[in-house]
Amino acid sequence: MNALRLSLQEIAHRKLSFILGLLSVMIAVAVLAGAATMLSGHDLRTEQLVAQKEADTREEMTKMEDDYRRIMKAMGYNVLILHRDQSFEELQRLGHPTHYMPEDWAQQLADQNVDTLNHLLPVLQEKISWPEMKREVLLTGVRGQLAFKDSPKNRRPPIMQPVEDGQIKLGAELARELGLSVGDTVTMRGRELSVSEIYARRGTQDDQTAWVSLRQAQEWMARPGQINGVLALECLCNVEELGTIEYHVHKILPDTKVYEFSSLITARGLARQRAAEAHKRAVEQEMYYRAGLREERRALASILVPVASLGAAAWVMFLMMGNVRERRAEIGILRAIGVSGGKIQSVFLLKAVLMGLGGGLIGLVIGTVGGAWLSEVPPGTEDFLTLLNAKLLIGALIGAPILAALAGWLPARTAARQDPALVLQEE
Repeated sequence: MNALRLSLQEIAHRKLSFILGLLSVMIAVAVLAGAATMLSGHDLRTEQLVAQKEADTREEMTKMEDDYRRIMKAMGYNVLILHRDQSFEELQRLGHPTHYMPEDWAQQLADQNVDTLNHLLPVLQEKISWPEMKREVLLTGVRGQLAFKDSPKNRRPPIMQPVEDGQIKLGAELARELGLSVGDTVTMRGRELSVSEIYARRGTQDDQTAWVSLRQAQEWMARPGQINGVLALECLCNVEELGTIEYHVHKILPDTKVYEFSSLITARGLARQRAAEAHKRAVEQEMYYRAGLREERRALASILVPVASLGAAAWVMFLMMGNVRERRAEIGILRAIGVSGGKIQSVFLLKAVLMGLGGGLIGLVIGTVGGAWLSEVPPGTEDFLTLLNAKLLIGALIGAPILAALAGWLPARTAARQDPALVLQEE
């Protein structure tokens, strides 16, 4: 007689017993699959949440950096490089430097491409007489901004356009006092100059300043090849870089000093640093919370999985043993007509294997979906597909039947070893 056919007949005859056993295996496998999927989904969600927070942090930092750069650029030049003998007190009192440097010092600085400096502009500035206007004026000679050696900084638009020979640019207050407008012609020290631009009011001494070409200023001041300052824009991305410009400049030009008039830079840098630290703490807190939650779930799973497995095995054994007792008469008849004990045992073992296989498949589906749901990974999504575990599938298809077979081995062995004569006599 075919063992499989006898097993199927036995299942059909004792449907409730088979279903109860299948349910016990299903629960055990569902708990195992659910725990594994839940932990994997938890790890996936943790990575996604942390990655999102880090992306939000980077986006926020990028916005702050852009805002930071715009504010600094709006401030205009905020670093002044002077000769080392220049007194700050004298600079503030007179309104212009009084110690001079070779013009090529500025080019040396540009050639070294200091990361935290942009828009280098050599200047020559003094108060000179303007005979035609019968007054003194703060005159600033400028040339075009210096190009950095092999640097993308060269593609950035300059803060201040150069003053061409034969042109003059005026501060707002100076132009108002002189009654001049753009396009007017004015004479300074015997030379006719065209007013090419009048700067908007800044509320500084720039409002009383006139700008001409550097060569013209050097000629009028009798300072050929000399400057008395280099204006620059300090461009920082990290507050930790504040104060490092002087160190970098001194390495290239040891006979200089750096004057940073940029308290706003410090404030913005500190604000950015605090925001970065706050975002970092938020990410760390999220990771700490998720790690704690994962440990709680792992601890719960470490208890539920063995309890569910042992419970399922005990329940299958109990059901199979009851089934053997109920079928003693049939077993005795089968043995009496020549069915071997081994075949009787294989019928009950095959029933247990089918019970484990069916319960394993159903439990795997329920456990995987339930574990994904508990870990906030919606079933059917792309993320859910990444949680499907081939090893778990193979383990359920092999492990569940083995568990059921081991649980049913003793009842099957008991059925196979029954003496048909004694069974029939009792019946």
